[in-house]
Amino acid sequence: MKYHEIVIGGLKRNLPIVRITDDMEIASFVLLGDCELAIKAAELLKELIPPADALITAEAKGIALVQELARILGMKRYIVARKSVKPYMVDPFITEVFSITTQKSQILCLDRHESDYLSGKRVLIVDDVISTGDSIKAMERLVTKAGAKVAGKAAILAEGDAAKRSDIIFLEKIPVFPVTPSR
Repeated sequence: MKYHEIVIGGLKRNLPIVRITDDMEIASFVLLGDCELAIKAAELLKELIPPADALITAEAKGIALVQELARILGMKRYIVARKSVKPYMVDPFITEVFSITTQKSQILCLDRHESDYLSGKRVLIVDDVISTGDSIKAMERLVTKAGAKVAGKAAILAEGDAAKRSDIIFLEKIPVFPVTPSR
């Protein structure tokens, strides 16, 4: 197996290179379970992000980061845009998103209570990796529909062309890898 090394705040990680389409491979980054990296990344992002009243992330890989970021910012809660409508949800806001890692269309949704909580606030959108930006755009739609303002967009990694964007905050960039045909 091939790997791509990243270094974030002195912490080294070797990300396995995995094929996600016939012509593209990515460095697979999974933050879930890596407490040390979630803590370090949140500490580093805290110094770069704009002021915000609330945080939102998409289910599920960004949760560890947003949890730690909320804790060090002294926030009592954060919002998770869920990938399915749950029975407890009242009058949910729903938007569609296409993720390159799952290779299919999905939904992101907020319960009415969550959207009411966000209303009128400056909201920081947080994710583990920004690649195409589709998940960020979907969360932007939810935040706007809730009557909140996007304060900024932040991630640990920017993948491929996302690293050229000026509207996102990130700690490190990672490439995408074209698949070369075998001879």
